[in-house]
Amino acid sequence: MSTYTYSAGPGMLPKEVMQEIQQHLLTFEYDGISIIETSHRSESFQHVVDSLEARLRRLMHIPENYAVLWLQGGATLQFSMIPMNLRNQNRFAYVDTGVWSKKAMEDAKHFGQVDVIHPLIDEAGGMSFEPSLVQDVDYLHVTLNNTIEGTRFTNLPETTVPIIADASSNILAEHIDVERFGVIYAGAQKNIGPAGLTVIIIRRDLIQSKELPSYLDYASHVDTLFNTPSTLSMYAAERVLKWVEDQGGVEAMERLNREKSEAVYSFLEQSNVFSPLVSGERRSLTNIPFTTGDHGRDLSFQQFAIERGLLELGGHRSVGGLRASLYNAMPREGAERLVDVMRAFEEENDVSHQNI
Repeated sequence: MSTYTYSAGPGMLPKEVMQEIQQHLLTFEYDGISIIETSHRSESFQHVVDSLEARLRRLMHIPENYAVLWLQGGATLQFSMIPMNLRNQNRFAYVDTGVWSKKAMEDAKHFGQVDVIHPLIDEAGGMSFEPSLVQDVDYLHVTLNNTIEGTRFTNLPETTVPIIADASSNILAEHIDVERFGVIYAGAQKNIGPAGLTVIIIRRDLIQSKELPSYLDYASHVDTLFNTPSTLSMYAAERVLKWVEDQGGVEAMERLNREKSEAVYSFLEQSNVFSPLVSGERRSLTNIPFTTGDHGRDLSFQQFAIERGLLELGGHRSVGGLRASLYNAMPREGAERLVDVMRAFEEENDVSHQNI
């Protein structure tokens, strides 16, 4: 019986990538030298760095007027680095769509005034915002996919300021038009690779000379490895990006993610025990929060699932309930198994079934 993890992060990695990493833990380019031990200044690791960026540029169609930076500190460090590096008027706009956007704006308040914009929900359940509210600010920040709440933007209106996007949970999982944004940043631990790595895709004209500590200045990292990076995470990410290319690229990933999420949403819509927490077009393709409506029964289902090889189905600690994350490496079979296990739990616990 296969085991699947529905963790929101770190998420699943493709099995074949993990097998390759396992092999190179002992020998990378030279016998007896592990990838973990390989110098980040070596020629062999430079090949990894070059390939990693080239693959990401191909997959996301990143033009040359954008720099690609590989940093540490997770997406959380970017909550501070963005206002530090992009401030001019020291005033920023943030669309408040949940926990992570709130965390980002709280850190931004250390560097200037934050204008909070609330999202708009249309008749079809799509999520957008009112662009006329974005006035006299250095940038507008959006969280493209809300990992905890299970929502996503379906429409981003044009603005007169750069849009900064946290794409941690939907990068490479669905199409993102890079040229719509001034900055796209993402923690790697969901669709790119293991934890310990963060990618920043930044339009070069936004990289300013600021009197900042060296590591916190974007200019320090452009077209160079400023310090010792997370070498194992970068190697793993390069292998994952190769895997994504081999699968057919972002277009194929989005198609698969729509199929997986639709299978789970369809079951939740007709279930007698489980209910989805989000409706309409703003439903996330990668993070599906749901519940039985009872905390004790939610916990019972988690244990029921664990016994059947399905792990990490608990909701975020701040909201509880249940959640299934279906990132790129989750195969279609993983979504189907989740539906089968939910159906089995329903048959054991739903009164209408028990009375048949």
